[in-house]
Amino acid sequence: MELILSLGIGVLTGSGVWLLLRPRTFQVIVGLSLLSYAVNLFIFSTGGLRTGAPPILEGGRAGTLAMHADPVPQALVLTAIVIGFATTALFLVVLLASRGLTGTDHVDGKEKGR
Repeated sequence: MELILSLGIGVLTGSGVWLLLRPRTFQVIVGLSLLSYAVNLFIFSTGGLRTGAPPILEGGRAGTLAMHADPVPQALVLTAIVIGFATTALFLVVLLASRGLTGTDHVDGKEKGR
């Protein structure tokens, strides 16, 4: 399970970086989204990978406190999803405004042939 998650994070990160280096604005936006997904998976994996385990683990002796799953990574990922959605919406508005002003979606506003 850890290997699959690590490979998934690596593929998302590599694809995101590759798309960030592309000359078109939409590809840059998709690259940023893929990078944010990779970071979310990484943060979520810091909470521990357990399949089939209950979220509340019972203590060994009577009268001891039960150990709970760590909720902080889940809260961080939820916050990152909301912030990522808002940032993507902002980038799309800037993309549309830039395309309306320059007539192209090239990152620097100029294409090679022009």
